[in-house]
Amino acid sequence: MAGQALPGAVEQLDAIRSGYTFDAAALELGAALDGESAHADAPVRVPLSTLNRHGLVAGATGTGKTKTLQAMAEQLSAQGVPVFLADIKGDLSGLTEPGADNPKVSERAASVGQEWTPTASPVEFLSLGGQGKGVPIRATVTSFGPTLLSKVLGLNSTQESSLGLVFHYADAHGLALLDLKDLREVIMFLTSDEGKDELKAIGGLSKQTAGVILRELTTFANQGADVFFGEPEFDTAELLRTAQDGHGIISCLELADVQDRPQLFSTFLMWLLADLFQDLPEVGDAEKPKLVFFFDEAHLLFNDASKEFLDSIEQTVRLIRSKGVGIFFVTQSPKDVLNWSPVVGLV
Repeated sequence: MAGQALPGAVEQLDAIRSGYTFDAAALELGAALDGESAHADAPVRVPLSTLNRHGLVAGATGTGKTKTLQAMAEQLSAQGVPVFLADIKGDLSGLTEPGADNPKVSERAASVGQEWTPTASPVEFLSLGGQGKGVPIRATVTSFGPTLLSKVLGLNSTQESSLGLVFHYADAHGLALLDLKDLREVIMFLTSDEGKDELKAIGGLSKQTAGVILRELTTFANQGADVFFGEPEFDTAELLRTAQDGHGIISCLELADVQDRPQLFSTFLMWLLADLFQDLPEVGDAEKPKLVFFFDEAHLLFNDASKEFLDSIEQTVRLIRSKGVGIFFVTQSPKDVLNWSPVVGLV
């Protein structure tokens, strides 16, 4: 019956009350439920100092994943923590405006011991390659690297190794790989009569494999990917800023226009993480994180991913926590993330 205590509920409520009795700064997520009744004296909270340990927001469509994400992002911003959001469905822009007064919302907040006040958060919009209204995010081919690029192109392990040799050749000869055109020209030279001796000198790279990579690059460019590579390259330090009033800036990457290319945007998200990891110093345990990432539709990060790419994800996610960066995966089912063995135990 609604409102009636469930078996063992008293003991569970006591455990929740005792488990959340800390004074440290925290995110207020709600309160324990007993049947359909909320217990405001049994709040559910997450200490800011633990948010670099990563997390998972899971639930079926309509269960409130987006609202949970928004609530967490707003509270993090209010406590001076910058936030990065991947807005795949295009429904996070409302963070820029205070919500409208609503008696039901106020009543719901009061039932879990909270007071709801409509507020706006400082939000800056980003877009991949300028395909949107936000600040363009671009990366040079060199910084993107052969492993991430191979995942986007759908190359097998042999082809990925061969692409790595092309990158090595360009680096050894001082050839800047800024955009896809630069990379294509290097491969075209190596597969030409003029460059056949150079190709032969690169161990493990056959003309046939180089031709496959070249065709995949051409197809990729024809799909509009050229706009995502080049200069000026986005400085990931921009994600760590706070506003003049001390609020953490929420960086919202608009992805609605590239939903049909999940490998592209998932790979760019991992590039952002890898670049941050390279630049940030070690901080150990801190009172609050330097930055918190939210990856909505997280299963798209892992679909059809190679073992090498999953290994790269595992290493980056495991180690970046020591640099003060927290990562939250948002998806419908925990299995969307946990079915991939390299990430088991990370969330």
